[in-house]
Amino acid sequence: MRWVPRQELQRRIEAAVREYPVTLLLGARQCGKTSLARRVAAGRKGAFFDLEDPETALRAEVARAVLSDIRGLVVIDEIQRQPELLPLLRVLADRRPLPARFLILGSASPAIVKGASESLAGRVAYVDMGGFSLEEAGAANWKRLWTRGGFPPAYLAGSHEKSHTWRLNFIQSFLERDIAQLGIRVPAPALRRFWTMLAHYHGQSWNAAELARAMNVKEDTARHYLDILSGALMVRQLQPWFENTGKRLVKAPRTYFRDTGLLHSLLGLSTTDQVLAHPRLGFSWEGFALEQVLRAAQAERDAYFYRTHAGTELDLLIMRGGRRYGFEFKFEDAPKPTRSMHNAFADLGLEHLWVVFSGERSMALADRISTLPLANVGEAVRGMTR
Repeated sequence: MRWVPRQELQRRIEAAVREYPVTLLLGARQCGKTSLARRVAAGRKGAFFDLEDPETALRAEVARAVLSDIRGLVVIDEIQRQPELLPLLRVLADRRPLPARFLILGSASPAIVKGASESLAGRVAYVDMGGFSLEEAGAANWKRLWTRGGFPPAYLAGSHEKSHTWRLNFIQSFLERDIAQLGIRVPAPALRRFWTMLAHYHGQSWNAAELARAMNVKEDTARHYLDILSGALMVRQLQPWFENTGKRLVKAPRTYFRDTGLLHSLLGLSTTDQVLAHPRLGFSWEGFALEQVLRAAQAERDAYFYRTHAGTELDLLIMRGGRRYGFEFKFEDAPKPTRSMHNAFADLGLEHLWVVFSGERSMALADRISTLPLANVGEAVRGMTR
């Protein structure tokens, strides 16, 4: 398997390690965290601990003694396996002078890794990591990245068939092994059925009642399943933007698969031609392009969608430097301005609205509304006021 450079992400991790005693690198399993952490640690003094290794020296009962004497950079992989280490890291991070810094890797959100925010408040930097982004894979490879997703083994597989097989095996392993390791007791067949059904709602507002009826479970159970997949960084819940606009607003989050390769596998799609022929094509493209914007803008925690009951909507709203920027996503060769775009622009007071599309040339659609080729997303978001 060839190496795809991830210099920008590595630079962010190294900057966080310099500035904070603890850096938490968060990303789904198999997205490449361990490989990148080893590159960051290469040539440095320190130690590397894999908490999935049953022979690890970093057992809870001896962790203080083991960590206290290490100098340099300490990497701890799969921290969600031993969240009880987090209070100890707080103590070690407060030593002065600071003999060691910690890079901890997690495959679940801080809500799942209980105590991360409370134990390490003020001492930790968060770096979010996904599979390969468009900038890492190369703009010319967007169809391959869209179809296969960004998990390195899936993206780099020798064929679409091998990629599809890897993704199906990953889904099975995730449901049968990884979920249990997070301390969650949910039958794998039930969660797989829910995940598959959720694929048909990708890019749409969350409707607990509808999914619960389809699965013959309670709404609270459906909500629990969604929270599990969100906490394990498989699904994104994009929250709606609220303010006193005098309009009736949609309040349910939208759900997106963070990785369209997994989405396509759960929909039974293995090739780009199959994706292009599928009825969910537009929603799949929307989720893929949305993830690329969020990755490029590093806007995980300042992103929303906007929709009124009258039909005005905006796929993505990003706050940056006190200004608001909007994004629409269209799998079209020549998108046109719509009444909804103009209404959202006025309602939200946008600085600019981009329509991200699959074409190759930018063009103005109206004053401060323009098309944006997917390949140019990184350049556009870097130009937003910080």
